[in-house]
Amino acid sequence: SSHKPLDRAICNSYQCPFLTTEVPEVTVFPKSPVTLGQPNTLICLVDNIFPPVINVTWLKNRLSVTEGVSETSFLAKKDHSFYKISYLTFLPSADDIYDCKVEHWGLDEPLLKHWEPQVPIPMSELTETMVCGLGLAMGLVGIVVGTVFILQGLSSSGASGHQGPL
Repeated sequence: SSHKPLDRAICNSYQCPFLTTEVPEVTVFPKSPVTLGQPNTLICLVDNIFPPVINVTWLKNRLSVTEGVSETSFLAKKDHSFYKISYLTFLPSADDIYDCKVEHWGLDEPLLKHWEPQVPIPMSELTETMVCGLGLAMGLVGIVVGTVFILQGLSSSGASGHQGPL
């Protein structure tokens, strides 16, 4: 991939030991289960970083966010690549969308990892009542039908060889 001229010049000056760049892997997830209106933290895990030069930023509704952002330093892995974690404290709202934006030499263009709250749609009280009533009705029908079959079975086995009207 093509490096910016300044990056290339810095690398040439300091004889950067890398010949290849890795494509970073980005995952975004909340620190704890999301409840609308309850403070939470979004975590952007950027893995497989090499060389350890990267820019990680947060976007809220496509606009850059700097408040409530923190990140770790580069953390080394056994395969000599690195990972880094960026945190964004936020107040979940059904209307907001978030992106973790990663810029790195291994990427042809900035990578946006999208996240938005998955809010379960609560059933209305009327729907809950209808489902409960339907379940109760089906149960009662099952009891009546079962009782009829049991009685029919008992009467036919107790009869002296002839079938009743049922």
